[in-house]
Amino acid sequence: MKCKNLEVWQKSSKICSEVYLYFRDFCDFGFKDQITRSALSIPSNIAEGVERNSDKDTIRFLDIARASLAEVQTQIYIGMKIEYIDFDIGNKWIKEYDEISKMLSGLIRTIKNSK
Repeated sequence: MKCKNLEVWQKSSKICSEVYLYFRDFCDFGFKDQITRSALSIPSNIAEGVERNSDKDTIRFLDIARASLAEVQTQIYIGMKIEYIDFDIGNKWIKEYDEISKMLSGLIRTIKNSK
């Protein structure tokens, strides 16, 4: 699995685990399902993308990961506003996802420029 060596995959997997553990006993199943699925989509799409045989496919999956990242950040903001997510934890996650977003953009740029 090539993705295990990518720092962006490692970071996104780590934060995904944090999100899952945070919401482990959460009662609002709709919110819990949406935020955990969005968080899981990021490392999953990175993994799927880097295993693809074409740069075009790789970029497409990395772009899907970026979109899922925007989705989970939106859910974190809403979760903080409705007091589902502790403000300090939410802000920590937002900053980590900002870093992951930059890493994804850089990886996409590198793939595009390698042609």
